[in-house]
Amino acid sequence: MSGEKNLRALLASMSPRLNDGQYVFTLAPAGAVPTGVRPVATVLEDEGLTLVVPREDADREGLAYDYVAAWITLRVHSALDAVGLTAAFATALATAGLSCNVVAGLHHDHLFVPYDDAPRALDVLASLTG
Repeated sequence: MSGEKNLRALLASMSPRLNDGQYVFTLAPAGAVPTGVRPVATVLEDEGLTLVVPREDADREGLAYDYVAAWITLRVHSALDAVGLTAAFATALATAGLSCNVVAGLHHDHLFVPYDDAPRALDVLASLTG
């Protein structure tokens, strides 16, 4: 189950993939995921349960949000204790003036970038693989 730890190998094989759709960050009403809402990520904070959901789910349920994102998955299987991958892509994206919110899964890192900037974010990520 362990993934890659070598930073050079991680960068060379990131294989970023843009997932279809628009995604938003919102709070779950009453701390529960509404029926029909399909979160791609959840984070439990003191302030409530944050959901990352398709925009159409949030709109249909009347859930408030401010940030509309594109979802990029780094298809390399990175180890959770790998050092430097997040720093490398976050620095590159920041240098390009792009915000990035990161969610790590057991197998992959998932980046949420401003929706309209997704093509530019993919270009920045591709520049790290060489």
